[in-house]
Amino acid sequence: MSATGSAVQTVNIYQAKTQLSKLVDLASSGTDVVIARAGKPVARLTTLKEGKRPLVLGLLEGEGWIADDFNDPLPDDILAGFEGRE
Repeated sequence: MSATGSAVQTVNIYQAKTQLSKLVDLASSGTDVVIARAGKPVARLTTLKEGKRPLVLGLLEGEGWIADDFNDPLPDDILAGFEGRE
């Protein structure tokens, strides 16, 4: 059993090359596949769990600023450019 509680199957590199599709199916169904070279484990094929990255609030705090007049109306000449009244 692996640390996550799923079954583990060990195969040699030749088996892994010739049966890759089958081994991927095994891994996706929860069976970890250990690939060994000369009887020594060298790699593990396991299920890829999609997880969300943790949301970190305030990461850029203090890195920017908003002008005090941010919500004030635009000057007429700039507003005219946005409205196509140039």
